[in-house]
Amino acid sequence: MVRRLTSSAVAAIMLLSLAACGDTAGSRALSGGAIGAGGGAILGSATGLGAGTGALIGAGVGAGTGAVTAH
Repeated sequence: MVRRLTSSAVAAIMLLSLAACGDTAGSRALSGGAIGAGGGAILGSATGLGAGTGALIGAGVGAGTGAVTAH
């Protein structure tokens, strides 16, 4: 269980680090939301929160991060 959680956390961090990809704030928010949703679904299912809930949380965080980062 701990190894699965650690692997999921590392994968999510790597995915969220790509949230600033894009030329405009809108495209970064869109790509960040998509990447965050994927990472959140992985973490949500690994932690027992649920893939859907994790995806919603991850999408919000990813979109927010993508929108506020500079090119």
